[in-house]
Amino acid sequence: MKSKITLLLFFIFFAQLATSQQNIPTIKAISKKLDIRDGKTYKKQSWNISPQLNPDVYETSSLGKKVTFITDKDSISVKIKKNTQFDFVILLNDSVKAYTQIKYKAATSRLEILKKAAKYNYSDNRFIPEFTYQSMENPNLMKIRKDLKLDSIAGTGSETSQILNLLHWVHKIIRHDGSSYNPALKNAIDLIKICKTENRGLNCRMMATILNECYLAMGIKSRYITCMPKETDFDDCHVINMVYSNEFKKWIWIDPTFDAYVMNEKGELLGIQEVRERLINGKTLILNPEANWNNKATQTKEYYLETYMAKNLYRLKTPVYSEYDTETVKDGKEIAYVELLPLDGIEQTPQKTESTNTKTNVKTISYKTNNPNLFWTKPTK
Repeated sequence: MKSKITLLLFFIFFAQLATSQQNIPTIKAISKKLDIRDGKTYKKQSWNISPQLNPDVYETSSLGKKVTFITDKDSISVKIKKNTQFDFVILLNDSVKAYTQIKYKAATSRLEILKKAAKYNYSDNRFIPEFTYQSMENPNLMKIRKDLKLDSIAGTGSETSQILNLLHWVHKIIRHDGSSYNPALKNAIDLIKICKTENRGLNCRMMATILNECYLAMGIKSRYITCMPKETDFDDCHVINMVYSNEFKKWIWIDPTFDAYVMNEKGELLGIQEVRERLINGKTLILNPEANWNNKATQTKEYYLETYMAKNLYRLKTPVYSEYDTETVKDGKEIAYVELLPLDGIEQTPQKTESTNTKTNVKTISYKTNNPNLFWTKPTK
């Protein structure tokens, strides 16, 4: 009797399984590759249909947003909730069934992702150009210094006080607006002028551009750094300045968007690489108390460093030539960048790429390196 009951339950289970598989939604496809729209992110040809997996699971952390699978013949969407486990079938060439599942999985914190990106290759000696810094004697930089009255703004104190005075000034006079378009003329004088005439703000890249030219005009070596997340397809990154301190013989972190710099437990100013390492290793970081957004929203170390910048310190990119009008479009211009990647970063190759915009005739050259020593090399005299 017991064996009959067991056998009956066995048949009921598989009958239910077969029925459930027959009733789940089905979309058709011819190509084995399909696109996925995950929230605002569109991943072209990112999914391989795999009938051998049952089910083939796609995990997402896009809570409250839609995920859509798009084949060359069909599509299917689901709004993601905490308990989402959405099953469907992709029917390949009208014959092969691929059982697929979209499943919610809570996102790993950005700080945890950064901690997995600690390793670099200090032996990476692939060629990257030498970083250069335009002389303060350049006529355009001399004009910036004179017209913007930078000597008065920087003051007569120590180099550090001058660096911080210029930081506070740019933060105060320019409103941050991350959604604003970039003006055609991307230099300190014209960027400040357009903000006044149009009563508008600038994004973080343009704010860092202004401050970078102000530092160069004062004879202070500086570069702006695009700080990016792990993903190559992203909605948000951040741009700050790395400024060389002759007092401390090191680069220091300067962020005009948030009027921010970072210190250790001794109150010593830290550079971008030092902040990154301390975040990864759980060491003390102190954010300057006046750090804020648009002179009203106070920033905390927990949000600014451990959340926002932890996301954006995964990959770092900087122009090779730090100079006036770096990104203003001019016919025949050449702009070179270097990107610092951790060893587990995606898209490690090609190490060098070149492209020319057919409309503007601007040539862009990009290099990649895994060696922080090459990226953070100290400026030569």
